[in-house]
Amino acid sequence: MTQIAVLGLGNFGTALAKNWLGAGHGVAGWTVEQEVFDTLDATSVNEKYLPGVPLTGMRVSMDILPTVEGADIVVLALPSGVVLDVVDQLLPHLGEGQILMDLAKGLAPGDQLISDVIEEKLAAKGMHNPLCVMMGPTIAPELARGVYTTALVASKDSSLAENMAKTLTTETLSLAAADDPLGAEYWGAFKNVIALACGVVDGLKEDGRGGDNLKAAVFTAGYREAVRLIPELGAKADTALSAAGIGDLFVTATSPHGRNREMGERLGKGQTLEEAQGDMVMVSEGVRAARMFQALFAKQGLSAPFVDTVCGLLDGAIDMSGFLKQVMNA
Repeated sequence: MTQIAVLGLGNFGTALAKNWLGAGHGVAGWTVEQEVFDTLDATSVNEKYLPGVPLTGMRVSMDILPTVEGADIVVLALPSGVVLDVVDQLLPHLGEGQILMDLAKGLAPGDQLISDVIEEKLAAKGMHNPLCVMMGPTIAPELARGVYTTALVASKDSSLAENMAKTLTTETLSLAAADDPLGAEYWGAFKNVIALACGVVDGLKEDGRGGDNLKAAVFTAGYREAVRLIPELGAKADTALSAAGIGDLFVTATSPHGRNREMGERLGKGQTLEEAQGDMVMVSEGVRAARMFQALFAKQGLSAPFVDTVCGLLDGAIDMSGFLKQVMNA
């Protein structure tokens, strides 16, 4: 039995905890949300994010120390905007040999990968904890109810990736090892931008301007740009064809559960960005990712018309008609 600490009990962290509890592992969960702690502590159910899904046997706390104490693996199931702050809180309590697994799909400020910044923070403290990332098409409600799900565990250390994939695979969660964490992270972030754009088309169906033909064209334009540019950043080209690439992109852009697709849909229906962000329970990573990729590609001197068009819509520089015209020519 492996002892696993899950930091962050949104829908994904909760769904993973459910899987690993079912596989016989010991799981402790940490949250900063009082309502999440209260319902889990009282009923073993995360009523805010995954109602109806029992997590019997999971210890829950709002304190990091008792959550990670004795854990073999510490899972960072956190949005990209907060994960590094939590890492700063975690490091004083992290024991030698405890493995970190990052699930955040995004870029850190300064156009760095989140895993690179975590490694820098570890090195600054003289720590050498192993680090890997997990990326893939993992819609949380499906994962929680036992729908067969695949994902990649990627690390520069191939033996670590293989061991983690083997340890954390369950009857319905199949993890494969990969040696391109850079590619997995870039795809994990970029697919949110494409999903947001596809969601805009879904929102436009109400007034007759949207449709599946248009959505397929937008999907293709975004995927084409990602395939062209992500290898320019150092990723392996074949990662585009993996669960972390086309697999994650497909489900995020098409599933009704995808929060980045939902963000786009709200914009397509006429909500402002501020209104959409205020109404959503989940964090939409695509907004932040679009702006960070725009800055990164500009810094590298790379032409990225698809990303520029999405950012233009988000920033109010173009209207919906302009978005449709430009995204089709990206």
